Amino acid sequence: MILTVTLNTALDVTYSVDALVPHRSHRVGEVVERPGGKGLNVARVLGTLGHDTVVTGFVGGPTGAVLRDLLAPLPPRDALVPVAGNTRRTLAITDRTTGDTTQLNEPGPQVGAAEWAAFLRTYGELVAEADAVALCGSLPPGIHVGAYAELIRTARAAGVPVLLDTSGEPLRRGIAARPDLVKPNAEELARLTGFREPLRAARDARRRGAHAVIASLGPEGLLAETPEGGWRAAPPAPVRGNPTGAGDSAVAGLLSALAEGLDWPGRLARAVALSTATVLAPAAGEFDAAAYAELLPRVTVEPYAATS
Repeated sequence: MILTVTLNTALDVTYSVDALVPHRSHRVGEVVERPGGKGLNVARVLGTLGHDTVVTGFVGGPTGAVLRDLLAPLPPRDALVPVAGNTRRTLAITDRTTGDTTQLNEPGPQVGAAEWAAFLRTYGELVAEADAVALCGSLPPGIHVGAYAELIRTARAAGVPVLLDTSGEPLRRGIAARPDLVKPNAEELARLTGFREPLRAARDARRRGAHAVIASLGPEGLLAETPEGGWRAAPPAPVRGNPTGAGDSAVAGLLSALAEGLDWPGRLARAVALSTATVLAPAAGEFDAAAYAELLPRVTVEPYAATS
């Protein structure tokens, strides 16, 4: 079983308009709602790929009830912990003319000490049964910035590999707890390390405690800095579309390939193909299965010199 943690879950809402023009009224052509937040997106992709997956984190209020109803028929099993506050929404507005997407993200609900304690009990029980753990996304209000570091230490004590995908101070604290894998984007790496060059930043992140670093380079693919060596992986050509959830699909690709015993080039190829196929999908957090199958053998994975 693969466990994904989304402390700041969301109801993802995608609006489709003919053309997004500031200061104008718009007629929405289509509205799509999906259970979201980074870890839920990861879990949905893992479930589509056939992996047994459990989701946990916080959910609450009327929006949380809608999220759970939408999650119920999907493959990931629901182990979300209730809170008194209302789950946030994220709104993606897709311009059909240009293919570009504008995103608006609400803050999450306030989480109290008793709710955090309830989550820790649930998390501890689930980690004991997990083959891998993914800790994903932002922290809702009320959760201390060292929360991911605490969860990483729990997973490591149980002997379970853990992936961290967050940013800012939670990333800084989390890396110090020595996760097996971190997956920041280039901007997040730069803010963490002070280095704009992704390879130098990835190597610095490893020195800070991460066992392996996979840096997202956006449409240019991924850069991997691992104990086994370094690689760059890129799609065959840039694509345009809705990027919401693309990074989460990359995480799902890495976790699924790890669970299946693929080597690093195989993991990176799957991650890039899934990420690109997600950009091509019409709704947030989905991936185009036909595009994924076509892209996978065409992803370029090239090694570079390993670190000392």
